[in-house]
Amino acid sequence: MTTVAAITKREVELISRFVALLKNEQEALKQGDASALPETGAAKAELVIQLNALEDERRSALGGSGDDNTRAAMTRWLAEHPAEHVVAARWTELLALASEAKELHQINASLVDMHLQQTKEALSILTRQPPQHLLYGSDGQAAPSSGSSIVDSA
Repeated sequence: MTTVAAITKREVELISRFVALLKNEQEALKQGDASALPETGAAKAELVIQLNALEDERRSALGGSGDDNTRAAMTRWLAEHPAEHVVAARWTELLALASEAKELHQINASLVDMHLQQTKEALSILTRQPPQHLLYGSDGQAAPSSGSSIVDSA
């Protein structure tokens, strides 16, 4: 097995674990289980460190400089090594998993935003703070309402 083959094999394993963590995180967010998030976040951070290290190893094994685009360097390497079918398949799988991870991360970020908004609304209700309706002042800049419906409507 070539060095690139070994590295891509390990990358696929790690990104698969990362996708599984994102799915677990999403389930916790859907259930409103905040207690699971710190452990998941720590595990994700560790996997990101490992994935970045493997990417650096792969970049070095490909013989490119640190400035090379990773995808372009890998495409070039695969073109130079057409017999490396296993590496090509793993690279395709790695790209698909990375795309899935990105999509899951975006969904999870949206769920976090939704929970934050609900929390803000609940705090506003509990602290009895009226909603801040912004009006535009004479200078065209946003200004908070004064509390007087007559003044604010003028």
